[in-house]
Amino acid sequence: MLNMSVDEMDISQTPSFRNDFKQDLKFDASERTYFKNSYHSVQLLEDLQSLRKNEVLCDIRLETDDGTIVFGHKNVLVAASPYFGAMFSAFNESNKNLVNMREINSDVLQLIVDYIYTGEILVTNENVQVLLPAANLLQLDYVKSACAEFLRTQLNPSNCIGIKVFADLYNCTDLMSSSNAFINKQFLEVVKSDEFLCLSYENVIQIISSDDLAVPFEEKVFEAVINWVKYDLNQRKDFLPNLMEHVRLPLIASKPDVLKNIVEEPLLKNNPECNKFVLEALNFHLQKSIQHFIISHSIRCKPRQFDSLKKIILTFNWSDTMPKCYTEWYDPATNLRRSAPEMKDSRRKSGVGVIRDQFVFVLGGVNSSSAQSVNMLDVSSPSPCWVPMVNMLVSRAYLGVGVLNDCIYAVGGFHGFVSVNSVEVFDSSIQKWRMVTSMTTNRSLLGVGVLNDHLYAIGGFDGYDSLKSVECYDPLLDTWTPVAELSVCRNSVSIGVLDGVIYAIGGIDGSVNLKSVEAYRPSDGVWSFIADMHLCRNNSGGVVSLDGLLYVIGGESEESVFDTIEVYNPKTNTWSLRKLSRNNNNVADIKVHCGVVVNRPPYLTN
Repeated sequence: MLNMSVDEMDISQTPSFRNDFKQDLKFDASERTYFKNSYHSVQLLEDLQSLRKNEVLCDIRLETDDGTIVFGHKNVLVAASPYFGAMFSAFNESNKNLVNMREINSDVLQLIVDYIYTGEILVTNENVQVLLPAANLLQLDYVKSACAEFLRTQLNPSNCIGIKVFADLYNCTDLMSSSNAFINKQFLEVVKSDEFLCLSYENVIQIISSDDLAVPFEEKVFEAVINWVKYDLNQRKDFLPNLMEHVRLPLIASKPDVLKNIVEEPLLKNNPECNKFVLEALNFHLQKSIQHFIISHSIRCKPRQFDSLKKIILTFNWSDTMPKCYTEWYDPATNLRRSAPEMKDSRRKSGVGVIRDQFVFVLGGVNSSSAQSVNMLDVSSPSPCWVPMVNMLVSRAYLGVGVLNDCIYAVGGFHGFVSVNSVEVFDSSIQKWRMVTSMTTNRSLLGVGVLNDHLYAIGGFDGYDSLKSVECYDPLLDTWTPVAELSVCRNSVSIGVLDGVIYAIGGIDGSVNLKSVEAYRPSDGVWSFIADMHLCRNNSGGVVSLDGLLYVIGGESEESVFDTIEVYNPKTNTWSLRKLSRNNNNVADIKVHCGVVVNRPPYLTN
């Protein structure tokens, strides 16, 4: 290119400006097209970065305490960072071309200014602890998020507590949540770290009070507390009573050898305030050995809640050739079935309910000997077994069961050969049954759903016809109220509840087995059809919600459904069909009829 000044250039002499150019170009006046250069912003940043590195048109110098100077353009810095925006518009620095950046070291400042001009940032183990605070100061959200994501990938038992404290300091909420979840999941490894032993008393309580600790045995929490106290005994021994308040000793009481070691622990033995927690555990164990079933309102008697991976399904299986009811643990993640405590009789056509994902109740059945009886299984017991509970007031088969506020409702069913509308409730606090207001309609073979602290009695058989009516029970008012009817009649219907929606699944319309499914939202007040299942199913008492999905287990129909599960995904409105793995029993014709979701028993390994 010729070297000349702007004044020396005469653009009128270029071809576009020559007066003798007479060609007329004809256009359609309505035609116009917008063009966008997708590389424009990238090229612009590259050119700006080049100008900055060559110190061209730079109007600001940023100086760190070690004397390093980083050049830049005020308008670029202002566009990228609210911090610089305030600095160069409202503060003393607005008219300066040299600003001291005392809060940030030179390496990090260079990284950040490079990021502003390139959109790229390098995060390492060495710089993340200074880069994140700097990004927080300069209000560079992307860099801050990048640092937090980097730290999340580096979580391990030896650093997760420190990362959690760091995340809390700079209000990285997602990283805080990830750190908490990691600590809960890896608790047994975390408590071995120096970070745990050096924690403050308040932070120890924050960890051990969590319901989500993944501890198979509560004594591990006790051991962690004792180790923390002994690490600096003189300074920490006075904290022990407050720490023991969050150790759930009653859950250990069923293990005499473990409890003996706790009773003999000198730190507890010599502390009267701690003795009350030991006595509470002993009394709880004594009471439980007599009554089998206790729901205490004390947090120390409440099992820790494992994450969804710790849930499992308890299935109820029958054989045409054997009189017993076989139960199995079914893990949907692995499709494995393992033997669970069996019941002595068949309990066919009974109702099943679960309190707190721990206490499984089986109510009634078709046999005269079991029509009023109730059996209970505590899945948290080290050696779970079915134990008899207080009989119902009315014999019932083909009944509906709902659990609400730690109370079990036995709804309708056949009393002998007659459909009834009576309802009774088992109050777990006093372990007694009492009658409540009857439904407006006789119903057997019904489904029961629980939503928003109300019971819904859905469909069923009144002794003459299949029903599509639905009624709702308010326990505070002790009243039943009719609500929107189903789209079709359904007896032997299965009910699932997930994310505020009630699902009526399959059943029988008169004499026809159904694969159709309809959903009900109380706010909408109508039932509407969703995607059909693959197979017709009725009498499937096993509909459970787990990990945002509905599982429909077993059931009956003219097709073979006993060894299949259908899984509904509400996000895609689709059903998938799964084949159950073979069971471990020697009974050839065993069939899965229903199931309930429960906490994984502590003795059951993954």
